[in-house]
Amino acid sequence: MSSSVAEAQAPASVRLSRGVIALLAVATGLSVANNYYAQPLLGAIRGGLHLSSGAAGLVVTVAQIGYAAGLIFLLPLGDLLQHRRLVVILTAANAAGLAAMASATSAPVLLGASVVVGALSVVAQILVPFAAALASEEERGRVVGTVMSGLLLGILLARTFAGLLSRIGGWPTVYWVAAALMVVLAVALRFGLPAVHTPTSLRYPSLLRSIFTLIREEPVLRLRMAYGGLSFAMFSMLWTSLTFLLSGPVYGYSTSTIGLFGLVGAAGALGANLTGRLADRGAVHRTTAAGLFLILVSWLPVWLGGRSLVALLVGIIVLDLAAQVIHISNQNEIYRIRPEARSRVNSAYMTAYFTGGAIGSALSSYVFGAFGWAGVCLLGCATGVLAVAVWLATAIASRARTG
Repeated sequence: MSSSVAEAQAPASVRLSRGVIALLAVATGLSVANNYYAQPLLGAIRGGLHLSSGAAGLVVTVAQIGYAAGLIFLLPLGDLLQHRRLVVILTAANAAGLAAMASATSAPVLLGASVVVGALSVVAQILVPFAAALASEEERGRVVGTVMSGLLLGILLARTFAGLLSRIGGWPTVYWVAAALMVVLAVALRFGLPAVHTPTSLRYPSLLRSIFTLIREEPVLRLRMAYGGLSFAMFSMLWTSLTFLLSGPVYGYSTSTIGLFGLVGAAGALGANLTGRLADRGAVHRTTAAGLFLILVSWLPVWLGGRSLVALLVGIIVLDLAAQVIHISNQNEIYRIRPEARSRVNSAYMTAYFTGGAIGSALSSYVFGAFGWAGVCLLGCATGVLAVAVWLATAIASRARTG
């Protein structure tokens, strides 16, 4: 069969091998991890480059700005270019960006490279709809859930990996090793992924404009954008203000101890896989409802966690699990609506998702300073009530139409 025919052939008729699924999961995890290595390294970067705390903190901020730009301008390319070629190019380019960060001797170089690495880390979000496109209908939920588990573990373990490696060779070593991993990954993706491409006649400017058309024409996408934005807002409210609580007078934990709380998020990775399997059985609407109600209820033990470590751990586990259940349910729904536009659909969804997270993070920082932990929990609970209200209104309207 010629390569052009192979690229145009719908891949859903072929069951994905475990090796390809594992490669997609690992690639997604390693790609997204590049955006999180800096967080535990800020103190070392500040001292190594003789920066102020504010300047060092900008490394994380500009990476997030770069990631947002990648979601808007790079992610839609998955509907325009051959997927394998696109992810290989972006991964190889990311290796160069990471090497630039490792060799940086001044703040401008480091911050510029951080923007590039942040933007190119969006390859993780290209791989998720790619996995959905490769999977058959009956296994799509399981495949997406497995790949998302890899993404979540990448976020979870990036801080731990960076902290341990920096003790051995300093903070630049983290980025040199990450750059080497990206080179190996680019080679593995080139030879391990099938060449699949859904042709489109749109040019790049039209491709970007069509995202707004998709939002206008697809009510399911708008609804899932709302769920995603609200759920990630609550997730960010918790994790942004949690450091203030744990380092405060009630607990008084060190930075290294606080970092261990990220390991509690492993429950989210388990929830991603289970939710994907349930979605394959047609239970996506029930998992959405369960996730929304769970994330609302989780704020009670989180609030009690202001004085009780056990309650706090329970609240973190439940909230993380619920957030991932909602996220995977959303992705399984949006990838069904326009198979030829999955990357653009994902661009719209993930932009709403991270916008919600940014708003939640900013609000929780202000509220914690003004009203303390109880104020953050009240804010989170109010957001949860809004999310459940959206679900109830949608359910009532759906029954009215079918009744």
